[in-house]
Amino acid sequence: MKQGLSLRVSQHLALTPQLQQSIRLLQLSTLELELEVDQVLADNPFLEREPESLPSDGLPTLPTDAPLPRDEAPAESNIYSQADTGESPSDHDGSDSLSWDGDGSLPLAPDDSEWGGEARQYGSPAGDDNEREAADTTAPAQSLASHLRAQTVGLRLNPQDRAALWFLIESLNEDGYLEDSLSALAAEFASDNLEQSEQLLHHFNMALALLQSLEPTGVGARSLAECLTLQLKALARERSLAAPATVVTAAICICRQALPALARNDLAGLMKVCAAGNATVRQAMALIARLEPKPGRCFFSVEQNLVLPDVIVTQSPGSGKLTVRLNTEVMPKLRLHDLYANILKNQRSKGKQAGQLAALLQHLQEARWFIKNIEQRFATILRVSSAIVQRQKSFFTHGALAMRPLVLREIATELGLHESTISRVTSGKYMSTPLGTFELKYFFGSGLATDSGGSASSTAVRALIKEFVAAENPLKPLSDQQLSLMLKEQGIACARRTVAKYREGLRIATVSLRKTL
Repeated sequence: MKQGLSLRVSQHLALTPQLQQSIRLLQLSTLELELEVDQVLADNPFLEREPESLPSDGLPTLPTDAPLPRDEAPAESNIYSQADTGESPSDHDGSDSLSWDGDGSLPLAPDDSEWGGEARQYGSPAGDDNEREAADTTAPAQSLASHLRAQTVGLRLNPQDRAALWFLIESLNEDGYLEDSLSALAAEFASDNLEQSEQLLHHFNMALALLQSLEPTGVGARSLAECLTLQLKALARERSLAAPATVVTAAICICRQALPALARNDLAGLMKVCAAGNATVRQAMALIARLEPKPGRCFFSVEQNLVLPDVIVTQSPGSGKLTVRLNTEVMPKLRLHDLYANILKNQRSKGKQAGQLAALLQHLQEARWFIKNIEQRFATILRVSSAIVQRQKSFFTHGALAMRPLVLREIATELGLHESTISRVTSGKYMSTPLGTFELKYFFGSGLATDSGGSASSTAVRALIKEFVAAENPLKPLSDQQLSLMLKEQGIACARRTVAKYREGLRIATVSLRKTL
């Protein structure tokens, strides 16, 4: 084997710790960002939250008619474009130095020195209620369990039955159903003691009867059929029931024996099972449709599904001008801890060895990095959101039918960023608009060819399909092929398979399930 020396030139991407953190923060959702901030605050003593009483600067906004040229884009965009395109940022070469004084991506405030001072924060003037248009949170509503326990206060029960009733209440799921069987619940306590298991089962049976007599009607059911049956029996006991007794009887029969046929709208099968006429079965079906399949639905916690938008879009009543601004509710207000930073500065000025202070200086540097990266994250979200609103102005005026085709590459080219950066920004980020709250990805969609040579957004096509189905004759619902032909009449070439895919995405049932017999 012959040995030799050779020269080879190659490129590789070197990500500094700050750059890695910046990319990671960009792709986090609001909830994930809050968890990340809490973790950093617990680990880094030089970082603290800004007190709520301190006034903050004006919230940055971007009017949609303002140009967004690449040359005038904020410098923080470079950190994402370089990370994704393979360019090594030169302003991070000295990031390991203990005298690091910013990365140059954002201008320093007069008091934003190496040792402390508040970082520039976004916020609205104190007391300005017009600037706080995010969704207001209310006090948590009463839970299903507490509502049921309150109804048991006046019941005369011995301690064993009361304990059994409360145990069943705690065993209900959020829909109000009892998922586990009574024998299984009794076996958990009795183990191998057969006599004790029978006693527990007796108490559970009595407790279940009491539970199913409480409000809301249908709670404590072990299946959908039992839930609907309990509600129908309660209706039958009411003297003011509008439906005849024969209709209620037929409805109970359907719930007990023919729920699959009801789901298929099999009128002939239901008439056979219930031994009732056409009119009676139709009335029974209408009665069942008015029942509540999830008794615990009204006790769902709204806060569990609450979405806080990252960006808020407002429209001027007169001119219709759109303004995009950040939501202060989701923006962490952080600053460097002045006391600790000054102590560290004094220790270093007294001639302490750098080795003894290296760990603390590293924490201080990481705190500054984190604050800068948080600012860069929201600045990038604001720029991308403003560019989206510029491209989709017609959506805010005419709705989803006016949505135009848009892909990530268009926004990336306009802002001078990489497509992967736009993908990170639009994932898990939400925009509050006069038409509702949407994920940023909602405004992107492929295009379908039109007869005029242009293209129609897939979002607009979905909205058009939804309108067609809403206006259809219930006796003769539109098939996928008919919907495809109707779109073709509008000048949009959309195959039947594509229509079926869009219909399923909109959760629209098939023709057989939409048909009213």
